[in-house]
Amino acid sequence: MRLSELAGRRVAVWGAGREGRAAWRWLAERLPDLPAVICPAAEAAEARAFAQGAEVLAGEATLEVLCRFDVVVKSPGISPYRSPAAEAAVAGVRFTSGTALWFAANPGARTIAITGTKGKSSTTAMVAQLLRAAGRRVVLAGNIGLPLLEVDDAAAPDWWVMEVSSFQARDLGGVPDIAVVLNLYPEHLDWHGTVDRYYRDKLRLLGVPGARPRASVLWREQDWPDDTLPEAGVHWFGDAAGWHVAEGAVWRGTQRVLSAAAIPLPGAHNALNLCAALAAIDAAGQDAAPLAPAIAGFRPLPHRLQMLGERDGLHWVNDSIATTPFATLAALGHHRDRPLALIVGGHDRGVPWDAFARSVAGAPPRAIIAIGAAGPRILAALDAIDRTACAVEGAADLAAAVARARALLPPGGVVLLSPGAPSFGEFRDYDERGRRFAALAGFDPDSISHIEGMGA
Repeated sequence: MRLSELAGRRVAVWGAGREGRAAWRWLAERLPDLPAVICPAAEAAEARAFAQGAEVLAGEATLEVLCRFDVVVKSPGISPYRSPAAEAAVAGVRFTSGTALWFAANPGARTIAITGTKGKSSTTAMVAQLLRAAGRRVVLAGNIGLPLLEVDDAAAPDWWVMEVSSFQARDLGGVPDIAVVLNLYPEHLDWHGTVDRYYRDKLRLLGVPGARPRASVLWREQDWPDDTLPEAGVHWFGDAAGWHVAEGAVWRGTQRVLSAAAIPLPGAHNALNLCAALAAIDAAGQDAAPLAPAIAGFRPLPHRLQMLGERDGLHWVNDSIATTPFATLAALGHHRDRPLALIVGGHDRGVPWDAFARSVAGAPPRAIIAIGAAGPRILAALDAIDRTACAVEGAADLAAAVARARALLPPGGVVLLSPGAPSFGEFRDYDERGRRFAALAGFDPDSISHIEGMGA
């Protein structure tokens, strides 16, 4: 939605989180009439602090409240499929997003947009680092932690490299030059409603016939819905003809380019994510092969299989970003050589844990400790696991789970926080959860949360 379409309209921003604050400030600089803010009562003080002089409607966002406005800029976490947003849309309220506002305001920007159920943040950061190694000026932003609308308009980069969540993809409002979709696994069913809708919302990044990205980067082994694939311009990764992993190395076709041991990220899935990043570099018109060694200087992102270090004779690994059972399974695969206690669980959004249970039953860790609203669902799925091989317990909260992990492990063991579920309930977001885990383990939370290279 273009800014000109908001002139003379009653406009509100719904949400006072970082995306909401960025959208409000961006609009306030450009509209003669300040947009209002709709937010929960708990966010009222924060909203009044950043939206000085504007109307703040604190409390429940009812249909009546939403219908006071012609246009509502909705924060990504608010589902358009649930009440009251769904009813308000039927009643004629137009909804848009900060990402859509940015695309409308920057029609000439060259963009690489990355999404996927797993690995999108690390892949986005790798793409930015590789392009910078080629001497390109790059903005790294989006769902990775910096809203697009927070970036200075004068940045003028060669490329905008952005992480896009499924929430943002649904309301993207534009078509990137290069779209990267890493993988699709069931997630966020409470927001999207069904697995099919989640996949299709995610795949909006690929545009529609007649309005496609110039190039798309896709995983060859994914089962893609046929009607969503672009007709041309697809760069496949995980394919023997393109970027792929084989024999402990990263290859482009028959060319061995880089040893997997040179990648400063653990696991085969991260080597595959690097393949996606390299395919995106090729799609951008830059020869990726000579740039690949630059990944050796990549600093792993916080909360993503982050090795915190050793405390009290135990090794501590923070994988708080893992919000699907599939991501947790991938994390488990890196530490099977040591006794391990897995802390899993959080917000329950209806994702099944049966496949996870079947997978861990063959080679279970020393202990699995379930927390949060998803805890009972996880424990029920693990009901058949051999308790002589694996202690399966529930815990009241993260602190209690950490205490049990300490008690259950011998010296040299690994405590792995890889929840497989969102943080909502006990924590505001995965960052707060990971920081709390670090503090409980005896590490400085401020030292583990920095993402290098953000912004221009």
